[in-house]
Amino acid sequence: MAEKAEGAFRTIGEVSAELGVPQHILRYWESRFPQLRPLQRAGNRRYYRPADMDLVRRIDRLLNHEGYTVRGVQQLLARDAPEAAAIPQPATFIPVAAPSDRTDALRAIRDGLALALMEDK
Repeated sequence: MAEKAEGAFRTIGEVSAELGVPQHILRYWESRFPQLRPLQRAGNRRYYRPADMDLVRRIDRLLNHEGYTVRGVQQLLARDAPEAAAIPQPATFIPVAAPSDRTDALRAIRDGLALALMEDK
């Protein structure tokens, strides 16, 4: 199987295989660490973004290699909240003015999407 690109999304199975952590443990971590929120698609299929992968690797290192408890890692991540907040969240588009016709509405949507793309870079 070919290696995925650095920025590619990974499934929970791929994350599990890479780290040697069972999938049910990864799901448990999601319930214990609010900073860990992989994208979920149809059927609750999880996709881990690169920032999610960095966080999972950090949690794994702290718990399984450095001897932290779950509570200790929770406190550490809460203290480092600005670092954990670097995971991009979907932007909310709120139009500034109500468009008067379809063309204006489409332009407002286009401009909102362009803004969201610029913020995502």
